[in-house]
Amino acid sequence: MDSGGLELALVFLLAAVLAVPLFKRFGFGAILAYLATGVLLGPHELALVRDPTRVLAASEIGVVMLLFVIGLELSLARLKLMRRPIFVVGGLQVLLCGAALGGLALLAGLAWKAALVVGVGLALSSTAVGLQLLAERKELAAEHGRLAFAILLFQDLAAIPLLAAIPLLGKAKSAGLEWTDVLRAVLLIAALVVGGRYLLRHLFRVIARTDLPEVFTGAALLVVLGSAWVMELAGLSAGLGAFLAGVLLAESEYRHELEAQIKPFEGLLLGLFFMAVGMGIDVQRILAEPLLIAAGVATLMMVKSGLLFALGRSLGRLDTRGAWLLAGVLALGGEFAFVVFGEAFRAKLVDAATRDRLIAIVGLSMALTPLLLMIASKLMPPPAKTPPREFDTIPADRHPQVLVAGFGRFGQIVARLLRAQGIPYIAIDPDIEQVNLSRSMSSDQIYYGDPTRLALLRSAGAARIKVFVVAINGVEASLRMVRLVRKHYPQAKVFARARDRRHAWQLIDLGAQVLRETFGSSLEMGRDVLMALGMSREQADDRAHRFREWDESLLESQRMLQDDEDALLQATLDARDELESLFEADAGAAIAQVKVE
Repeated sequence: MDSGGLELALVFLLAAVLAVPLFKRFGFGAILAYLATGVLLGPHELALVRDPTRVLAASEIGVVMLLFVIGLELSLARLKLMRRPIFVVGGLQVLLCGAALGGLALLAGLAWKAALVVGVGLALSSTAVGLQLLAERKELAAEHGRLAFAILLFQDLAAIPLLAAIPLLGKAKSAGLEWTDVLRAVLLIAALVVGGRYLLRHLFRVIARTDLPEVFTGAALLVVLGSAWVMELAGLSAGLGAFLAGVLLAESEYRHELEAQIKPFEGLLLGLFFMAVGMGIDVQRILAEPLLIAAGVATLMMVKSGLLFALGRSLGRLDTRGAWLLAGVLALGGEFAFVVFGEAFRAKLVDAATRDRLIAIVGLSMALTPLLLMIASKLMPPPAKTPPREFDTIPADRHPQVLVAGFGRFGQIVARLLRAQGIPYIAIDPDIEQVNLSRSMSSDQIYYGDPTRLALLRSAGAARIKVFVVAINGVEASLRMVRLVRKHYPQAKVFARARDRRHAWQLIDLGAQVLRETFGSSLEMGRDVLMALGMSREQADDRAHRFREWDESLLESQRMLQDDEDALLQATLDARDELESLFEADAGAAIAQVKVE
């Protein structure tokens, strides 16, 4: 069946559609569903896929996209602040876990060179599983989540010299890195950083002006895969290249639109990656040596858990619960171990049986981690929640509470008022020229994108938004966004700009609080005209206030008749007579006063 690409794709999609909801129903995560599906489809069970290595190689693009999206959440300045957890905590984790596991491998009878490779290979944790678990549990921004990401980032860096050292330690003749390889790697990294910093934003600006979503999607994929390819040319991790590209675009106005474009591909390919990992788990090997494999998995996870807990408590300054969660996320083996042990076998450092045992141990640890983490979370008490302070409108993490959709003349005034109060907000506008102009005037909270797309709202953090201000120009786009927000974020308040009365009726029907774009300013001008004719400010304010109340009442009564044109026309005629009678006495007094003056 491997020869039929379409059949293979259908099998993967069908398995994912059936397995993930089933596992979710019983409280398990999506990762466990993908891994179990992979075991079932793989060469050791149903054998629908006989060569999982090809699937694994193709699906690694999902990990690349995951790291790009993670990079979009970090800026260069924030990455600089993380240098201590990355290099100090991450470096110590690899060193201590590698030494401990390598020492155990040495005691198990391996030669010191093989024990060194096995120890460091097992010290690496799965970036895909770890980050996906943190994302599912909404813990990427937590203290232990940030520290876990820093450690995983260092592990990606450490895996490269490990692969380069394997031929040196083994019996292969072509060993080591030439100085030209090092120079090429440095030049390619510099080209990626410089090009990403000064060229990518201009590229997306030109593409955004075409106003073709499919071209923007193609450009986003080109940047992700292109940066990964450049790093592979340098002999480095493809995921590291995508991560750097994401970091370089983290402060751009295209950040949220890029995330929305990449997310669907990332999710599908990550699922395929976890299936491929499951296919690599040799069930027959586990059944043939159950005690040995179980002891290996237990030893791996206990050693790494203990050392990670100690590092989290001491250098990471985590509380007990956070340190255990850090250990639970990173105690597993990593997908890079499959490559490391394969290279070690080719370099004749380990035999085939040892390689198969190690791969089974790593694969089984990856399959068990979601389940063990779920159990651990239920056993550990949740952290005490700090009660919210009354009238505290600005959260401690400064996360935007207001999303302004549309940054034209209407949305800008709302945003300026919020900025004056120190209230964090985020603005999204589909007009790239407007975005560029606003950013040139220091409005760095505005991003490019179509706010009527759910994926974009999610990437902008809409789940934590308290108030949506819909100030989009188009009537249909405005209604589409209000429907989207009321459906997916019913707890939030929606203030919408209405172009005319009919637009206002539709917005009110959808549950939005409406502000007619010209009504307030026109009413203010009418009040000023009355004052210019000699009426006192108090009288003019009273007339304007009474007119506003009457018109808002009329708006509501007309809304109830909006589907009956004849009744609506009659109600409008009646309202004109009612208005004249309501202000008749006041109008006579006002005219007399103007004549006297």
